[in-house]
Amino acid sequence: MRILIIEDEITLNRTLQEGLTDFGYQVDAAENYKDAEYFIDIRNYDLVLTDWMLPDGDGIELCKIVKNRSSRTAVVIISARDDKESEIEALKSGADDFIKKPFDFDILLARIEARLRFGGTNIIEIEGLAINPDEEKIEYNGEEIELKGKPFEVLTHLARHRDQIVSKEQLLDAIWEEPELVTPNVIEVAINQIRQKMDKPLNISTIETIRRRGYRFCYPDTQDENK
Repeated sequence: MRILIIEDEITLNRTLQEGLTDFGYQVDAAENYKDAEYFIDIRNYDLVLTDWMLPDGDGIELCKIVKNRSSRTAVVIISARDDKESEIEALKSGADDFIKKPFDFDILLARIEARLRFGGTNIIEIEGLAINPDEEKIEYNGEEIELKGKPFEVLTHLARHRDQIVSKEQLLDAIWEEPELVTPNVIEVAINQIRQKMDKPLNISTIETIRRRGYRFCYPDTQDENK
């Protein structure tokens, strides 16, 4: 499960990062609206935890962006506002929960777990192909496919953005925790594993290479994957 934290108070931001990481969540963190927009654009999150008031923007507006992009992503607003009207405004704007500052971390954790538990399915289903990111599992016409690790994450990311051409740099930023420490060749390795372990045995094509631009998820298209 991946969570994005958006909080401009540095100490609280770090406390949330450390606490959620200790409980096994993958965590990204931003301290302002601009950086939050960047993360929301390149990655898929199960939950976004955002402060209402940011130095360069509004957490409620970020909530709307998240929900427009993926209605299944849960959004929790945290705020120093303690009036009923603010809570109502946040919930009516699309937030799944509203938590007043200061808060107890254990209570926050329990409410995050509840939101994730009832957040709906993340399974991607396309004409006989089912990709389950939560269980790292792929099935094709009921047959389970053995594809794990980074190749699985690359396939999942491309499938979620199947109407887009995704560059190597975008894939590195979206999937690798420290993209600056790896070379773009790792993407080619992952794509090759997808084709060897999945496409060839099943006689299908899932990833199309777009020269000088990146990759596109092309299933169930019948275009040449080496185009």
